[in-house]
Amino acid sequence: MKILVIGGSYFLGRVFTMLAAAQNEVTVVNRGTYSMEEFGAACIRADRHDREAMRRIGEMDFDVIVDFCAYQEGDIAGILTQFKRMPKQYIFISTADVYQKWTGQKLTEASPLETRRFGGENGEYIWQKLLLEKELVATCKKYGVTYTSVRPAILYGPFNYAMREAYYVQLACTGHEILCPTGAQGRFQPVYVKDAAAMLLSLCGSPAAFDSAFNLAGEAVDYEAFLDAFVNASAGQAKLKKLPAEHEAFGAPDAFLPFPFLKEETEFYDGAKICRTTGLSWIPLEEGLKKTWQVFSRLYT
Repeated sequence: MKILVIGGSYFLGRVFTMLAAAQNEVTVVNRGTYSMEEFGAACIRADRHDREAMRRIGEMDFDVIVDFCAYQEGDIAGILTQFKRMPKQYIFISTADVYQKWTGQKLTEASPLETRRFGGENGEYIWQKLLLEKELVATCKKYGVTYTSVRPAILYGPFNYAMREAYYVQLACTGHEILCPTGAQGRFQPVYVKDAAAMLLSLCGSPAAFDSAFNLAGEAVDYEAFLDAFVNASAGQAKLKKLPAEHEAFGAPDAFLPFPFLKEETEFYDGAKICRTTGLSWIPLEEGLKKTWQVFSRLYT
């Protein structure tokens, strides 16, 4: 396939590009922070909002566009309007946060999307993704392009720029104990980034993925289960200090709690559809954390 990747130099986009370029003709367009040429991708340095640059890219032919960095209303329409010959499929990397919150239900791809606009930076991020979900459907229908929305929950693994599991590795490698809340009611559903990238690649060009949405969400765990798996993945190098979730240490302003801690912060997502569609599955958490440890520990030792 001829795949145009928009973004593709960070985390999921980077891992996806590495996998896709091994067997496909991949062109990456981004601002050039990190080159992907060493992995076999053609790289075009441009900002997606540069209309002249995107007009030139629109002269090219692609089977699939995979958009990792659409963050504001108009980003998807601004790309497709530049193409003379439309791609078959447009894949938009959205977020699982677009679903209506606090329903108490396990959220499937058919669950209602949020209609409220929340405040703050995160609230605005979600609102723009919601606008882009609507824009994806409307624009693709207008130009006769099939659409696919991919909604990740929590991803972990190499190249993660969010300081979550990498911070745990840093603490372990520098001889610090990791505070572990026992009895925390929050749950989260981590997915190893290479698994997510492989599933995303499998959706490219697949008729089963056309005009559809997919959650990326693994098995639900709490802090204790996650950190116990992390200790095993580190071959015992990581040391936990387990304290009750009610301990004052977890109420401190500098408490490191990168995942949902409270029951009220928890949403459950059904991640089965993408597994059925692609025929792929998630690796066990401990195995994914072991691979993550092997990469990040080199930075701190």
